[in-house]
Amino acid sequence: MYIGLDLGTSGLKAVLVDAGQAVLAEASAPLTVSRPQSGWSEQDPSAWIAAADAAMAALGARIDLSAVKAIGLSGQMHGATLLDAEDRVLRPCLLWNDTRASQQAAAMDADPRFRAITGNIVFPGFTAPKVAWVQANEPDIAGRIARVLLPKDYLRLHLTGEAVSEMSDAAGTSWLDVGARDWSDALLDETGLDRSAMPGLVEGSEPSGTLRDALAAKWGLPKGVIVAGGGGDNAATAVGLGVVAAGDGFVSLGTSGVLFAACDAFQPDPATAVHTFCHALPGTWHQMGVILAATDALNWLSRVLDRSPAALTAELGAPTAPGPVTFLPYLGGERTPHNDAAIRGAFTGLEHATDAADLTRAVLDGVAFAFRDCLDALAATGTRLDRLIAAGGGSKSDTWVRTIANALDLPIDLPQAGDFGAAFGAARLAMLAAGADVEMTRPAIAAQVAPDDGLRGAYAEAQERYRATYRDLKGSKT
Repeated sequence: MYIGLDLGTSGLKAVLVDAGQAVLAEASAPLTVSRPQSGWSEQDPSAWIAAADAAMAALGARIDLSAVKAIGLSGQMHGATLLDAEDRVLRPCLLWNDTRASQQAAAMDADPRFRAITGNIVFPGFTAPKVAWVQANEPDIAGRIARVLLPKDYLRLHLTGEAVSEMSDAAGTSWLDVGARDWSDALLDETGLDRSAMPGLVEGSEPSGTLRDALAAKWGLPKGVIVAGGGGDNAATAVGLGVVAAGDGFVSLGTSGVLFAACDAFQPDPATAVHTFCHALPGTWHQMGVILAATDALNWLSRVLDRSPAALTAELGAPTAPGPVTFLPYLGGERTPHNDAAIRGAFTGLEHATDAADLTRAVLDGVAFAFRDCLDALAATGTRLDRLIAAGGGSKSDTWVRTIANALDLPIDLPQAGDFGAAFGAARLAMLAAGADVEMTRPAIAAQVAPDDGLRGAYAEAQERYRATYRDLKGSKT
């Protein structure tokens, strides 16, 4: 048996699979996010340890774990977990959607070496500018930084005692030479760091250490359980979905939104604001268009209207032509294609007759149009996608998936019932690290959602209105 642990933003999920990749049990534990100021997003790393203990206890209560051979880790990317020389946490972790380091990111991005070596823009949410922000604003803490770890790798440190990361997650720090799959000494030096502050690197399918004996006993696991390198959340999701070959892709409707394309070569184009990262398997890479608020945008509207997301979407029925209300989902800035930490969301086209259904439809449309911007950015790099698999909690909304299919003008496959996300992908990587033969099959497809040919013109027109609204909003801020 094998376990996948996925450390997400809102919770930690544990999945147990057998040698045939069948899911035997799963469990989860919730996490909360602190937002001390506008644009800030933090978590206490001790909460990750508590969540892992809770999820594993729940898993062990359902099934005997004494035959587990390996654990794979997945997690939210880009977080800056800062430790002192005794591996004590110095401050709450600055998360992936924390945009306070926009000035530091811009300064780094102005140095042409960062794009040339990493293949990416230095986004405010990446790890390196966050460390630079701490150095500029919290000098007492900065002076004690001895190690910088990504969230899942702090969990790994707790599990194994080893400070190790893997290529897909490390690629989102702005310190990795993504083509060479190694830390860049030149870029580390620009942040006043060196390799001593960085974790070791393995491929996602390689062992990174073994579970501590005391923790194995606590969780009911045998001694010598291997902990695999694992992957960043999106790369692990791709492994779970079998999206590992060039041309394969998925669209993820989670807290953030991702349009993911697997690649068999390193082919960066930073100017598009497309992310070009290592995949979780050796010798492979991937590209992503990333939007910062997907289901997060609907959850925001849910809080404002005091109605559940399910209740809001249930009133909409099948997608129709987009209405007159336009929504820009930039609640905390945006990545692809704008690279704009300061931009904020907006509704336009409101009138006396506008009701909750109109606002909900506009939110679903706005997220779909943001995905279309990502698709066009991927196309500008030369990457083409012919069809996609849906992933993430938002993909359970038939209306939203149909809206996205219409906006992208692409068919979207819906997997049969089951979990093929990041935790499942982490379990697959655990199998590989333990030497098992793993077939990277794609999930059985329950249905394919095709774009509505009769709505193609209406969606194209609404997409242009969406882009014009962004230009107007951006112009009003300059």
